Amino acid sequence: MIFSPHCFYIKIFYLCSVFESFWRGPHVPSFIIPTMTELKRSIEELVEKHLPDENHFLVEVGVSDKGGKKLLSILVDADTGVTIRACSKISRAVSEEIEAKELMPEAYILEVSSPGVDYPLNSKRQFQKNIGRSLKITLNEGTELLGKLLDVSDAGLKLEVIKKGKGKKVVEEEVQVPFENMKKSIVQVSFK
Repeated sequence: MIFSPHCFYIKIFYLCSVFESFWRGPHVPSFIIPTMTELKRSIEELVEKHLPDENHFLVEVGVSDKGGKKLLSILVDADTGVTIRACSKISRAVSEEIEAKELMPEAYILEVSSPGVDYPLNSKRQFQKNIGRSLKITLNEGTELLGKLLDVSDAGLKLEVIKKGKGKKVVEEEVQVPFENMKKSIVQVSFK
């Protein structure tokens, strides 16, 4: 077989022209699109950079599909509560950087909010913020604990759990719950 340099050149030229037309068209080559994990990590870094102060912290970044567009959902919290003004500042700053760095190659919807009351707690800082409140914790084996959050450590939580004693007697007991044993924990809202 005879090697022809012209044939090789023509194949490379064709390949380059295909990529160029593809690049300028409505599609972006798959080797340019970051993986979901890389995208989330990049967005997390942007959010951390644009938090208003040290009182605020990132809870979660989520990317999903919504009506043919990507939904970029950013949840932030603060030790003293999140304001609409803080969410809008974060939204504008993150949106500008996403556009400047071209992190999202297609149309997207950006939502910045605080986690709702029914959103599970997932960071030590969120637990510390809720000391003194009642929590419902689902353990890995499926059992549930309901109690008042007393303390948070690096290893887990200390809860004051109310257990039924003999007869109608109620007994309060302090229970240590390691983080690795918790599947989900939600703050219980009291309307008393």
